[in-house]
Amino acid sequence: QVQLVESGGGLVQAGGSLRLSCAASGRTLSNYKLGWFRQAPGKEREFVAAINWSGSTTTYAESVKGRFTISSDSAKNTVYLQLNSLKPEDTAVYYCAARLGVVSRNHRAMDYWGKGTLVTVSS
Repeated sequence: QVQLVESGGGLVQAGGSLRLSCAASGRTLSNYKLGWFRQAPGKEREFVAAINWSGSTTTYAESVKGRFTISSDSAKNTVYLQLNSLKPEDTAVYYCAARLGVVSRNHRAMDYWGKGTLVTVSS
């Protein structure tokens, strides 16, 4: 079992920044890849970014590349998502997810989920 708890969401103006955190606990975390997904009202959950625990491998959705940065701190069992140059279309609930094995951009392939943190970007 892996438990994931997100924090750091909030209301921010367009162009602003936020940093989301995902605290992970459970067994053999090093075997898991961590990812961030988001879901806007009325839309399907979509991939945002993913990372391995060493931080040596990252991948991003095209829509956030250059604006968002994913990072990991294995000593703290925490993964971060730095959100810069936020746009109103970034408004969504952001979820942290874990998958045993290789990274996946498919939300249906993830094994564990946090409850999410809401990011609202005003224009």
